[in-house]
Amino acid sequence: MKNTMSYKNTEQRRLSAMALLEQGWSGSKVARHFGVTPAAVSQWKTAYQQYGPDALKSTPHTGRPSKLTASQLQRLKKLLLQSPEKHGYTNNLWTLRRVAAVIQKHFGASYDASGIWHVLVRMGWSCQKPERRARERDEQVIALWRKSDWPRIKKSPKKR
Repeated sequence: MKNTMSYKNTEQRRLSAMALLEQGWSGSKVARHFGVTPAAVSQWKTAYQQYGPDALKSTPHTGRPSKLTASQLQRLKKLLLQSPEKHGYTNNLWTLRRVAAVIQKHFGASYDASGIWHVLVRMGWSCQKPERRARERDEQVIALWRKSDWPRIKKSPKKR
């Protein structure tokens, strides 16, 4: 989930917006042109007037550093690709709590559920819900029923 716009592009967009304002464009017209809110344009203008062009530079939002290194994330991926049953769980379903326990056991880092979610997203993983199907389900019988019985039962629109 990376922002496609680079910091240099963001800075250039803000400077271009100031140039348009100086040419007489309204704040709302500039906002529409760049796909931002009029409030954003107003903030840029205020910062520009008070501190000059340097105020429009972008700074990265680094956030809190990850508790796991890139190599640990690779190792975690290998661990999670094993079944949860290999890690002592009774069924084949990874939950956030289970992933947290694996991370705690193998890397000594503790996470809460939302932190685990961020780790998984960073790894390029997403939430997957298991399909709920009966064990006794017989696909051949279902296909036959759909072919023979369903057309007979299904309501069709009344003819006028």
